[in-house]
Amino acid sequence: MKITVSQLPGIGQKISMKTAEDDMLVIIVHHTGKRELYFFEDSDSEEADFAMDLTPEETRELAAQLLGATYQPADIEKMRMFKRQIIVDYIKIKEKSSLVDKTIEESDVRNKTGATIIGIVHGDDAIAIPETDTTLKPGDILMSIGKEEQISSLSKLCQGEE
Repeated sequence: MKITVSQLPGIGQKISMKTAEDDMLVIIVHHTGKRELYFFEDSDSEEADFAMDLTPEETRELAAQLLGATYQPADIEKMRMFKRQIIVDYIKIKEKSSLVDKTIEESDVRNKTGATIIGIVHGDDAIAIPETDTTLKPGDILMSIGKEEQISSLSKLCQGEE
């Protein structure tokens, strides 16, 4: 990005930012504090494609947002690594499972397997973030999250293969 700054006598300062794609953003900061923002899709154009006035507070907020004050994009490599380590799976409870007719607390799923139940589908009903006193029934489908080995361990428990 190419940035140029020039003084506008009697007005203030002009800051021009030209991108690699030949777009241009121009900000004029007046001595009075007024800010004018112009966007040119073609940096050689004489007329802006978009223009708006910003108060000093709006300018600071826009700058803070651009700097990532409230949101930082995720590092894509960290996300890829995370996705390889964490699995969300749907596991059906079989009739012979030791989980049948126990509450989530009584079943001690988290301590036994390491997996966490984050939802239950029971017939046409869906329970998001179930309470620990929710009773598990045959045919319930557990939406679970955990590492591969934790989900595998929960799956065996739900199948009655523990």
